[in-house]
Amino acid sequence: MNQYRVENKFFKFEEDFVEPDIRCIPMIVRFKLDACGIKLKLAQWSRMTPMERDLLGTTACETPFEVSQYREKLRALVLARTGDRATDIPVQESPAWARMEEIPYTIKEKLGEMALSVSLDKWQRLTNLQRFALLKLSYPGHENKNFPRAMEEFLNVLMC
Repeated sequence: MNQYRVENKFFKFEEDFVEPDIRCIPMIVRFKLDACGIKLKLAQWSRMTPMERDLLGTTACETPFEVSQYREKLRALVLARTGDRATDIPVQESPAWARMEEIPYTIKEKLGEMALSVSLDKWQRLTNLQRFALLKLSYPGHENKNFPRAMEEFLNVLMC
């Protein structure tokens, strides 16, 4: 199974910048960028139309063929909108969010700052995209205001 299998959705914690024109790069697109090995700068993203941004969030990017198609469409879009070539990045074979045997250190650290904890069982029940989002939101230097909102959103789903 492809480790980058994911549901195509925007999260509730992202709603302040997803509607109506998706001004920031949402997690679903960041996830797909990592899957296809492209670094997309916010300046490049901002040159795209809202329809193009939405399409990047909803276009399939799971099978090797879909990943290849997504990569080529994204490269063409970046070139058309900015005149720049898209920057390639390595695709991780075993990203931290995909490792099911332990919760990544940066997430544990962020949870500790909030006096929270998550069991390994709950970590394992999160979707790939949820684990990816928590990892991205836990990185030092990242604007971490959405980490508590994401935790609340994801844990509410797990409690059902």
